[in-house]
Amino acid sequence: MTNDTMQGRFITFEGGEGVGKSTNIEFAAHWLHERGFEVIVTREPGGTEIAERIRNDLLKAHHGETMQPLTELLLVFAARAQHLLQVIKPALERGAWVLCDRFTDSTIAYQGYGRGLDKTTIHALKELVQQGLEPDLTILLDAPLDVGMGRAQRRGQSAGEETDRFEVEQRAFFERVQQGFQALAASEARFRIVDASQPLADVQTHVVMLLEEWV
Repeated sequence: MTNDTMQGRFITFEGGEGVGKSTNIEFAAHWLHERGFEVIVTREPGGTEIAERIRNDLLKAHHGETMQPLTELLLVFAARAQHLLQVIKPALERGAWVLCDRFTDSTIAYQGYGRGLDKTTIHALKELVQQGLEPDLTILLDAPLDVGMGRAQRRGQSAGEETDRFEVEQRAFFERVQQGFQALAASEARFRIVDASQPLADVQTHVVMLLEEWV
């Protein structure tokens, strides 16, 4: 598909832990930069000063009390509202490509399938915050759970990072999250699945093929 280079595109990268979202977003950004596009690389939760504080100080941090799933959900959408209005929408309006590490599909997978929250509530918040905005393309990086979790653990150990609230969840939680992503991919036409267990070069070849449909 050929498009006017001034038309912004919103591309999201989704998947569980350790599937290579950050690596492949950076690769995709470089590929698009080389072809003359303005590219904004961002992430969720986060992407603005306020949204990053919600991510790091509230969502990811350990607390002296249990964060209720509904609290977690509302915080995610609060960060998303700020992110959309401050970064994503202005970038799209000026014709930039926005590459985002996670978006609402992760909320449905983690808080809906993982935490068991009512999906009707999630979709109501989605409508309120997004006002009809959807990604043009969602690339789901998919790998067997053991592969992704093993990579994530090795990455954290090598970086000397403390595990966050999500990383200490039990395996069953991540199994439900993966099922959520697979269900979304089966029901949403904008999804394309990339086998993230392949060698990185093969993954990136597939990512380029998907991007070429939009440039």
